[in-house]
Amino acid sequence: MNILLVKLSSLGDVVHTLPALSDARRLRPQLRFAWVVEENLTEVAAWHGAVAEVIPIALRRWRRDGFFHSRAELADFARNLRRRSFDLALDAQGLIKSGIVSVLAQGERVGYDRRSARESAAALFYQKRIAVDRERHAIDRIRRLFAAAFDWPAPVDAPDFGITPPPAATETITDPRGTVVFLHATTWRDKHWPQARWRQLAALADEHNCRVVLPWGNALEQKNAHAIAAGQRHARALPRRLGLAAMARLLQNVRAVVSVDTGLGHLAAALGAPCVGLFGPTRPARAGLCGARVVNLRADSGRTQDLSAAQVWGAVARLVRE
Repeated sequence: MNILLVKLSSLGDVVHTLPALSDARRLRPQLRFAWVVEENLTEVAAWHGAVAEVIPIALRRWRRDGFFHSRAELADFARNLRRRSFDLALDAQGLIKSGIVSVLAQGERVGYDRRSARESAAALFYQKRIAVDRERHAIDRIRRLFAAAFDWPAPVDAPDFGITPPPAATETITDPRGTVVFLHATTWRDKHWPQARWRQLAALADEHNCRVVLPWGNALEQKNAHAIAAGQRHARALPRRLGLAAMARLLQNVRAVVSVDTGLGHLAAALGAPCVGLFGPTRPARAGLCGARVVNLRADSGRTQDLSAAQVWGAVARLVRE
């Protein structure tokens, strides 16, 4: 069977989809998945062995540039997808935009029902609608969607992310095994942890002679990374921006990761890194970091900034002792 998988973005959502693909590979190895995903995330989708083809889409860029100016590229994407024949188009995102993409392909359209989809109107695009409890973790929701779509039992085992990043240079860190990575950047303002808290955490790491590195993805994040590391003996911002493959190889080998609710944190947990996740408005039960060695911290107030550096360092220390 040829399956069109629609899960467009973001990085965290893409990571959450991987265990369902591992289920498929184990239970129905004959399924062939073509995954429609945002162009900047295609390499992550390709890391999973169940994915035979990755189909890039550029919705974010088209929106930024204006759909009118991007109309030729958009039309090419739609035309190319319409030419393809799939046995089933599975929308694992549950948004209107992903529902529209699923309509472009030939094949039975399957997705969440009205009460289960993130945008209830998305259910209008599907021929088969599946109910999945919205209170479950995102990973479990997608695994259950796959189970109902392909008629296998609902999963009860731990998720297997099943990805193998390609070799990539990590020469910016001479010995990542002794390093703690601070993933301090996120696009959502209410998910940030204050810079003062990061500096306090870096000082605690200094007291324990623990090396800290701070990745960054743009000029503002680079400035913040340098500000957090300023005056610390063992903390530094990475000298250059790392691509996803290089970041993945780094995260696979570090001593621990401290992360706000951001895609790279979910990727680190999926790769098996010891992770401490910092949450406020987002409930970890629904979208927390998930992995073999993960601690998710959430402030009682629901505000990420109310987590103390001492709390976070205590969680890091427990993880690295295990």
